[in-house]
Amino acid sequence: MRALFAALLLVATTALAQGDYPNRPLRLVVTVPPGGAADFIARLVGSKLSEALTQPVVVETKAGASGTIAADAVAKAPADGYTLLQNSITTHGIGPHLYAKLPYDPVKDFAPVSMLASLPLVMTINADLPLKSVAEVVSYSKTKPVSFASSGNGGAPHMAGELFKSVTGADMLHVPYKGSGPAVADVVGGRVQVMFDAAPALIAHIRSGKLRVLAAASPQRNRVVPEAPTFAELGFPRIPVALWYGVLAPAATPAPLVQRLNGEIGKALNNPEVRERLQAQGAEPMPGAPEAFAAFMQEELAKWAPVVKQAGVKLD
Repeated sequence: MRALFAALLLVATTALAQGDYPNRPLRLVVTVPPGGAADFIARLVGSKLSEALTQPVVVETKAGASGTIAADAVAKAPADGYTLLQNSITTHGIGPHLYAKLPYDPVKDFAPVSMLASLPLVMTINADLPLKSVAEVVSYSKTKPVSFASSGNGGAPHMAGELFKSVTGADMLHVPYKGSGPAVADVVGGRVQVMFDAAPALIAHIRSGKLRVLAAASPQRNRVVPEAPTFAELGFPRIPVALWYGVLAPAATPAPLVQRLNGEIGKALNNPEVRERLQAQGAEPMPGAPEAFAAFMQEELAKWAPVVKQAGVKLD
């Protein structure tokens, strides 16, 4: 009888808490420093979420260790709907395969809330090189390895290059940098030949003629560089790669709170102003149900496991 009373009290308390949710500010933890696409998306969607919930949504940066610091903090946070993680391809696609051991389970320790947006990558080459197509790059690499830059070991731009190598058979040498900025600068300067990255990081140099865009790693042509064919159009349908972002909560977060957050995020992403601002940055809004986001992450985890293994990339 005492156990039954305790259970009923817990149910009543939980229902009361959910009915009063939210009654204080929420935290949206971001895995990278301010200034990039992740921070822009978090603050844009967070502002609309704040309006809908009538509570501040505070964007909090916990950068470092490929997002594992932020992910671990949220995994261990109270499951009350007040602490959320903006996750990404790094934390829940590529990253789990890079570490021998993580302090959390990337699947079991989180409740999917919603996907936010996707920024498909494009393949560019220094415009001074005579190579004008993906086929020419692949053919040339068989005689002399082609170098490709990335923002760092294990990131999406790096692994896009590794995926490209495995699918096309190209011989390419990876040159990692600490951040996208210096990597792009060296490709523009001709010190490295090729780079895969999201279009916003490259578009100024594409428009100036210093970089040549060869292909878009997206199912449809990239709206920022519509002149570039997709890899599928070129005969390589297995190279869709995008920087993607979503929202997770700690695993035990009550389903009604997850659904509330999912609904409000969906409204924000369907807001014309939000859509326009995201698309202007090369990002595609990706609203959807928690179940769809969970299935997407499982596909990403399965997709990147063999690529990381073949590349032999490991992080400490």
